[in-house]
Amino acid sequence: MDEILRQAQDDGKLTIMKIWEKGGTTDQQIEAFTIGKDADLDLLLAQYDVEGTIAHVTMLESVGLLTKDELDLLLPELKTIHQLAIDRELTIDERVEDIHSQVEFLLTQKLGNVGKKIHSGRSRNDQVILDIKLFSRAKIKEVASEVKSLFDQLISLSEQHKEVLIPGYTHMQVAMPSSFGLWFAAYAESLIDDLTQLQAAYKITNRNPLGSAAGYGSSFPLDREQTTELLGFDSMNNNVVYAQMTRGKTEKVVSQALASIASTLSKLSMDVCLYMGQNFGFLTFPDHLTTGSSIMPHKKNPDVFELVRAKCNKIKALPNEIDHILGNLPSGYHRDLQLIKEGYLPVFDELLSCLSITQLMFNEVQVKKDLLDNPIYDYLFSVEVVNELVLQGKSFREAYVEVGKMIAEGKFEPKKELNHTSKGTLGNLNNQYLVKMMNEVSSAI
Repeated sequence: MDEILRQAQDDGKLTIMKIWEKGGTTDQQIEAFTIGKDADLDLLLAQYDVEGTIAHVTMLESVGLLTKDELDLLLPELKTIHQLAIDRELTIDERVEDIHSQVEFLLTQKLGNVGKKIHSGRSRNDQVILDIKLFSRAKIKEVASEVKSLFDQLISLSEQHKEVLIPGYTHMQVAMPSSFGLWFAAYAESLIDDLTQLQAAYKITNRNPLGSAAGYGSSFPLDREQTTELLGFDSMNNNVVYAQMTRGKTEKVVSQALASIASTLSKLSMDVCLYMGQNFGFLTFPDHLTTGSSIMPHKKNPDVFELVRAKCNKIKALPNEIDHILGNLPSGYHRDLQLIKEGYLPVFDELLSCLSITQLMFNEVQVKKDLLDNPIYDYLFSVEVVNELVLQGKSFREAYVEVGKMIAEGKFEPKKELNHTSKGTLGNLNNQYLVKMMNEVSSAI
């Protein structure tokens, strides 16, 4: 259903009509069901819809579908609407289905018939996918900036606390010595891979679908390369059928990248929740960043990280939701795609809030020193003793059996002098390598 608004004069009164109507009216329940949440969600796309329209009408004038005078009338009004959208002062009339119709209605209301010409060579499908790509591109940059900021913070904390040892675990059992330096840097490096995936999503997003119309092109002599340049895309989706097929696919690819970042934050949050517990006691936060219990005065709850964990786990479910909506759709446009907006458009701000609040918390993280002085962690150093025996000439298997026997007989004595020199380990974090990698990835978005 390709809906636009047109202006009609009826006894001097302005009437809003849907261009796809054929003289009758649509059942109100049907209309409400098919419109869904578009009116609210489309306000998130408003700025980008106007940007796409500015590029489109500029191109229409260059190919002779608008006169120079008409373009000169349209551009100032579009820029005014654009500013209203940026300032979040633009609203969608309750009689209007979406932002595309609202923009055209405002132009027609102000300029008359010239406002009706902006739709030449476009379909609403064309506009929606363009808006989503422009929106996604801008939001990806915001997310990338926040990821880089969190990375920088983690690297700084890694360097600050690189000498502070903590237990490392496998199977939730004490395993080998680790450090806060290793722990913070591990999540920093995870963000590099996440941002690499986001970079790939950005490249897929940054291709221009405008000019594909309803998915089969237009007989108008549209200059798609011009709108590609005007909108700052790297290239265009060449095949008009595929351009429409990227609706949903773009959202899926981007959401997978966002889910990767969310996965890192979720795991980090789980670690923090464990490490704050009394049975671990590795780190804590000031009282003003935690909450208490209504009946237990000793409680200091990690509510922020519990919510980050939950929110990020919810974000991780989004690619699967999109995949199920797309799963049995053939080529061409289908109204099913509308539902993807509901989970997709708000997800960026959800993730941005998690990234931001995590940084706020880590600004005041307090780590505990001398943890490994506690005898319960003595077995962390068993591998160090094995390695020392190997350096003395024994085979690893012989040394392993010997130390195992010491432990079984209660005769094990830990040797807590650590000598880790290989890159990326306790004594050689090699964080400058991570900084170089992150700078290369982040500069490409």
